Amino acid sequence: MSITFDSWLDLVAAFLLVFGTSLSAVAGLGLLRFPDVLSRMHAATKPQVLGLLLALAGLGLAVGSWVVVPVLLVAWLMQLITAPVSAHMVGRATYRSHHLNPKRIAVDDLAKVVREQDRREAEKDRNPPVG
Repeated sequence: MSITFDSWLDLVAAFLLVFGTSLSAVAGLGLLRFPDVLSRMHAATKPQVLGLLLALAGLGLAVGSWVVVPVLLVAWLMQLITAPVSAHMVGRATYRSHHLNPKRIAVDDLAKVVREQDRREAEKDRNPPVG
């Protein structure tokens, strides 16, 4: 019995689909299991983007047509662009609203910047521009 090229492509596609969807499932599980927003944010972005790439690559191999490649590439690029931006915005909102457990942060590089910004805003409120 000889394994043909199409059989190999089907095996690789199946592996990529299973591994990619497994990574996305692990990301979803991390959202449920992790204790704080920063950990959940990490779980939502890191394995999910790679999982989507692998699943889309598997889908492209399973379909076996070059016509779907641009659509799959655009879908992955949009996820690659929006996932870090949304995670950054969630992280900033969480930090600014004080919904973080300070014991879980080893180094807080943002505290000095936020204090300075708060000081500037308070000073601007006390001394409105004349005009």
